[in-house]
Amino acid sequence: MEEINDLVAQRQAKAEELRAEGVNPYTNGFEVTHQNAQIHQAHAADSGADLENCSKEYIIAGRIMARRDFGKAAFIQLQDRTGKIQIYVAKNNIGDASFAVFGKLDVGDIVGVSGKPFRTKTDELSLRAGTLQLLTKSLQPLPEKWHGLTDVETRYRQRYLDLIVNPEVGEVFKKRSRIITLMRDFMQQRDYLEVETPMMQQVAGGATAKPFVTYHNTLKMDLYLRIAPELYLKRLIVGGFERVFEINRNFRNEGISIQHNPEFTMMEFYQAYATYHDLMDLTEEMLGGIAEQVCGSKVISYAGREVDLTAPWQRLTVKEAVVKYGDISMEDVQDHGKALAYARQLGLAFDDNIGYGKLLTELFDEVAEPKLWHPTFVTEYPTDISPLSRRNDENPEVVDRFELFVVGRELANAFSELNDPVDQKGRFMDQLAEKEAGDDEAHAMDEDYVRALEYGLPPTAGEGIGIDRLVMLLTDSASIRDVILFPQLRKEMR
Repeated sequence: MEEINDLVAQRQAKAEELRAEGVNPYTNGFEVTHQNAQIHQAHAADSGADLENCSKEYIIAGRIMARRDFGKAAFIQLQDRTGKIQIYVAKNNIGDASFAVFGKLDVGDIVGVSGKPFRTKTDELSLRAGTLQLLTKSLQPLPEKWHGLTDVETRYRQRYLDLIVNPEVGEVFKKRSRIITLMRDFMQQRDYLEVETPMMQQVAGGATAKPFVTYHNTLKMDLYLRIAPELYLKRLIVGGFERVFEINRNFRNEGISIQHNPEFTMMEFYQAYATYHDLMDLTEEMLGGIAEQVCGSKVISYAGREVDLTAPWQRLTVKEAVVKYGDISMEDVQDHGKALAYARQLGLAFDDNIGYGKLLTELFDEVAEPKLWHPTFVTEYPTDISPLSRRNDENPEVVDRFELFVVGRELANAFSELNDPVDQKGRFMDQLAEKEAGDDEAHAMDEDYVRALEYGLPPTAGEGIGIDRLVMLLTDSASIRDVILFPQLRKEMR
C-alpha cells in the first residue's frame, strides 16, 4: 500500500507541474473521427509499402495501456472502446513542447492523438503521431501488467478498473446488451407492448419472497420494492392490453450467492387467450434463437460441458423428475408418509405436519434440480405452493405451471393464470395463514388485485425469465456477479 501511495503522490506532483506549465490535466471535450477497430479494419490488407504514401489522417482518443521509451521516441498502446492500437510518438513529429508534456504521462492517462498509419519493422499496424494531447491525468496506477486485476472482490467492487484491464469482461456486458435487445425485438415482433409498472408498491406481490421495505414521508406509509411486476401486468390484461412485457429490476431481501443478487433483472410477459403450453413453445423458439444469434449455435458450452438448446426440450412433471433422478418409486413419491421418510433418509429435516406440496418441491430441489443440465420444462407443481396459478381442470391438486431448468438452475417460471377471483382470494387467505405462522415469504393479500379479477381477466398465460441467469448461460459465466456490472457486496472495510 505504501508503494501505491508513493505512485499516487508522484502522479499528483506531475499533474501540478503540468498545471504550472499551463497544461490543463483535465480537459473539456475532444473531437474523435475514428475508433481503433476502424483503423485496423481499413488497413488490414495494406503492406508497409502500401502505407508509405497513405495520406489518411486519423484522430483517435483512449487510455495509455503500455509505453516503451527510446530517448526521443516511444511506442504506446492506446485503448478505446473497440480495442488497442500502437502509436509511435517521436519528438521531431509532435514538437518539443508536446514531447515534454508526453514525458510526464503515465500508463493509465487518457490522450488524444492524430496521425497517419504505417507498419513497423515487425509488421504491426501503427499510427505515427502528428499531435498528442493530454486529456485526463490518471492519479491511480493500473494493476501491474503481468498479474493484472485478479482479486475477485476487487474486480466486482471496482468494476471500472476491471473493465479497463480485463477486456474479456467488457465482452460479457456487450453480449448482455445484445441478449436484452434480441429479447425485446422478439416480443415486439409478436405484437407485445412494452410497459413499465411500479417499482415501489403498497403490497409486495407477484411472488413469494421477502421484500425490502421503505417509507414514504408524504403519504405516511410503508412501501415495498417490488419482488415481481406480475400483478400489475395482469391488471393491464384486464384493461385490454392483451400482450404485454416488461424488462426491469426486481428486489428480494434474501441471501447472496453465485445465483442470487438482491437486485436482479427479469423479463415478464403475459398473453391473453394463451396457455402455459403455448409459452413452452414460445420459450423454446425465443431462447434457442437468441443462443444461435449470440453464440453462433443452439449447442453451446457451459462450464466445460455441452448444452443443447435445440427444440423440443425435455418435459417432466415434478413427480416424474423426482422418480427419474432420485431413488424412489412413483407409488412411494405419491404417499406422504413414504415421501417424508425418503426426505429424512436424504438428510432433510422436516416435521410430520409439513404439507405434501412443500415436501414434494423440497425433494425435487434436492434430487432432481441439480441434474437438469439440458433444458427441461418441469410441470404439475402442487397448488399449495403456487398461489397465483390456475388449478388443473383434471387434477385440482396441481396447477398449470412450468419452471424451466438449464445447467441445474431455474431460468424461467410460467403458468396459466388464475382468473377466478373467488379462488384467488381463498389462495391469498391461505398465504396469510402461512405468514401468520411465521413464513416471511408468504404472499400478502392484495384486495385491489382481487377487485381487478372481478372485472374479468381473460384466459391468460404469463412467464418470467431471469435475464442475469440467461446471460450467465450464454456467456459461460460461473457467477451472477460476473454478469451484473455492479453487484451487491458487503460494506468495504478500509
